[in-house]
Amino acid sequence: MHLGSAPIADSSLALLAKGYAWLPDRRARTARSLVRARVMGRHTVALRGPEAVRFFYDERHVARRTALPGPVLSTLFGHGAVHTLDGAEHRARKGMFLDLLTGREAVTGVVESVGAAWDEAVPTWCARPSVVLFDEASRVLTRGVCRWAGIPVDDVDGVARDLVAMVDGFATPGPRHWRARRARSRSEAWLCRLVEDVRAGTAGAPEGSAVDVVVRHRDADGRPLDPHTAAVELLNVIRPTAAVAWFVTYAGHALHHRPEVRERLARDDPAYAMAFAHELRRFYPFAPFVGGRATTDLEWEGEPIPAGTLILLDLFGQNHDPDLWSDPYTFDPERFVGRAPRRDELVPQGGGDPAAGHRCPGEDITVALLSVLAPRLARLEYRVPGQDLRIPLNRLPSRVRSGLVLEAVRAPVPAPDAVPV
Repeated sequence: MHLGSAPIADSSLALLAKGYAWLPDRRARTARSLVRARVMGRHTVALRGPEAVRFFYDERHVARRTALPGPVLSTLFGHGAVHTLDGAEHRARKGMFLDLLTGREAVTGVVESVGAAWDEAVPTWCARPSVVLFDEASRVLTRGVCRWAGIPVDDVDGVARDLVAMVDGFATPGPRHWRARRARSRSEAWLCRLVEDVRAGTAGAPEGSAVDVVVRHRDADGRPLDPHTAAVELLNVIRPTAAVAWFVTYAGHALHHRPEVRERLARDDPAYAMAFAHELRRFYPFAPFVGGRATTDLEWEGEPIPAGTLILLDLFGQNHDPDLWSDPYTFDPERFVGRAPRRDELVPQGGGDPAAGHRCPGEDITVALLSVLAPRLARLEYRVPGQDLRIPLNRLPSRVRSGLVLEAVRAPVPAPDAVPV
């Protein structure tokens, strides 16, 4: 494919080698507003910036139905998931998630359940010589979200491992990917049985719980979800909450390297806790990009985009764009004190309007969870022994290599007096 230039070599291996840095590096080498590449043999363009977000999430421009590769569906999202739908089908299914995951009552319910699970877990950490924060956070989040969702869990450790595996292996070949596939298969079978039992009346579901809502949901065609698809969507309710373990561990990493931030966060200052949550999501690597397909021949700032082109929205690059953020590679929660991020500016979990597009409907829950868990972590007493605290950008998804080992954990230090506002 020329488009007026030399043929474009396939960049799949470069993407795997560079990870999050792949698109920012390519953008730095071109004067154009759009990056051209070839990925897995497909003509690909990449965009970033608030205007690009609005362009990308306009269904007249970009479709998601055929854009997600099979390996991603078999690990992260599941076949038949809301992420694979467009138009009226997507809006009907997305409405179910919005009812469950947005609004003060929903956010408060998840946060209170996870906060209680954290408070239950801390004494067990204190009784052990050391804990791995990533592993403990994943268990806390899994226990809390499953309680809130009305999902009975006998083996929290096993469920947490499977939810983490689905996220950890979706973007890579090899053993992590196959662990993710096996984890999804087990989890879908488990939740499919739960759905069938609830419909048969042999298991209960609290009224208004995620299980109750998903079991009763009817799609745009008026039909209920088949048991497999219902299981897929239940996983898409609880898996993103378990994935907050990445950010909780990043919070520990930030507090270790910025003790002055830890001291400030330990105070009862909700505004600073919220600013910390936003900066954590901006600064640390999570999703590198999201993708869709051009629905028709398009143009972006004078550059042609033929129909069928794979379009990537560079999330990591946008969250570190010097045109949007001063000192973008400096961790500084102060940038969000007194200034909430604009909708299409901060995009660690995608952009656009959650009600109309593919933006994660659980984003408010993620921010709220970090706003209550990070201060809890800051108030704990513990030691950080020598370990590998690197966060490799060539690993997708990245994470703190050691998982962040904490030694000699002690009960939380009482919070100082509230900061005046």
